[in-house]
Amino acid sequence: MAKKASKSRKSSSASASAENPTTGKIALKIKSTGKKMKKVMKQSRPNSGNKSKTTPKKKAAKIDAKKPKKPPTAFFYFLEDFRKEFQEKNPDVKSMRDIGKACGEKWKTMTYEEKVQYYDIATEKRADFDKSIAAYNKKKESGEDQESEDSAFDE
Repeated sequence: MAKKASKSRKSSSASASAENPTTGKIALKIKSTGKKMKKVMKQSRPNSGNKSKTTPKKKAAKIDAKKPKKPPTAFFYFLEDFRKEFQEKNPDVKSMRDIGKACGEKWKTMTYEEKVQYYDIATEKRADFDKSIAAYNKKKESGEDQESEDSAFDE
């Protein structure tokens, strides 16, 4: 009698997992009341056994030092002001994480009327950026045209 009870417990609670090396997926086999079920999950880590299939890394695009940088958003202008006030009130808090959390909470609770001054600053800076990027693109296009003409004369 005792042997029959232990067998039924094993069949209802036994489970095993196996990894398929070709697909990189893990198959979980779950036994419940005599029926077999399969559950397939994607593996989050790369398949270490399959080294022949390597993908080439993309080369990073060249960064142009003369290209204008994008201006910060309204939240970052608010963050500058808030950081100064927060550090005056809480000189013992030095963690940027804590300051950022407090700032995010304050920004969420602010009304649109309170945020308008920061949106105005951000739109002014964005307009300046748009002008400078347009000038940069014109200069770049004219510079590339001159380089292509010079190379044609060299040959």
